[in-house]
Amino acid sequence: MEVILNKTIDNLGLEGDIVNVKPGYARNFLIPQQIAMPVTKQNLARLQQTKEAIEARLEKERKEAEALSGKLSGITVEIARRVGEEDRLFGSVTTTDIAAKLEEMGTTIDKRDIVLSDPIKSLGESKVAIKVGYQLTTEITVQVVPETESE
Repeated sequence: MEVILNKTIDNLGLEGDIVNVKPGYARNFLIPQQIAMPVTKQNLARLQQTKEAIEARLEKERKEAEALSGKLSGITVEIARRVGEEDRLFGSVTTTDIAAKLEEMGTTIDKRDIVLSDPIKSLGESKVAIKVGYQLTTEITVQVVPETESE
């Protein structure tokens, strides 16, 4: 079933794209959530009228994502954690911890945009990918250090 996307969806397409999806996915999720609309003559005409506004909005999102990517690339986030024997962490470092540390540094990132396959459970540096929008990702370095007594 062909639908016109009202919103950009990762792994599916950008706003205004005409994509082919399974009928159940369109009927039960995309159309009721107003994420997409069926391809009809009226909806195609509406799409043609709003095409310029959609392109302008996508261009603005792309520029914002590139600016955020430039701001984040190369950043090192240092997170202190308690360690036990053999330098193993009590607990782990998760996306919530990384998002909170970035917030302290002045950059607001949603924890769902931080791509971390498994929580970090050891000391040292780890490369972590962050989705900054408009299908762009950037990499930051997360350095886990042992917590000192004064903290």
